[in-house]
Amino acid sequence: MPTKTGSIEIICGSMFSGKTEEMIRRLRRAVIAKQKVRVFKPIIDNRYNSEKVTSHAGLDFEAIPVKDSSDIMMLLEKDTNVVGIDESQFFDEGVVNVIDRLAESGIRVIVTGLDMDFRGEPFGCVPVILSKADHVDKLHAICMVCGEEASRTQRLVDGKPANYNDPIVIVGASEMYEARCRIHHEVPKD
Repeated sequence: MPTKTGSIEIICGSMFSGKTEEMIRRLRRAVIAKQKVRVFKPIIDNRYNSEKVTSHAGLDFEAIPVKDSSDIMMLLEKDTNVVGIDESQFFDEGVVNVIDRLAESGIRVIVTGLDMDFRGEPFGCVPVILSKADHVDKLHAICMVCGEEASRTQRLVDGKPANYNDPIVIVGASEMYEARCRIHHEVPKD
């Protein structure tokens, strides 16, 4: 039986809502509290720095890029208190079991992820992580069309909304994506 209680915290929302920035804030507080922190990110997310999680605002924190969720358990150091997992939507389905195992072993797990893909549909394993989490924070961005609260991610191709049948996973930033409110989020179908 673990002597401390583990937990799962998920920070979700659209792109540009501050998910990674919030995770970094929590991780820095854990470091100040002298807790041992390990952070993992999917190897495909190389937008800013391959060995750091980096917010769109430029905040960063050292991270280990991994190919799939099984690498997390192999690279975890024994005395780790807090684990950060960024961009969970890009991980395989095994990430859910990894997160559960970490929390059950007494580790505080802080996860970020897009809750919806560019189509406005549930993205990857994030809905399952949301249902298993002890703490859920859904952040919102600002709609790039009207300035209202945005909960969706708009993918753009040559300045126009991406088609519903386009690939779901294309890693990018402000050159390809915008935050949009429900009214201004568009997903044309052929």
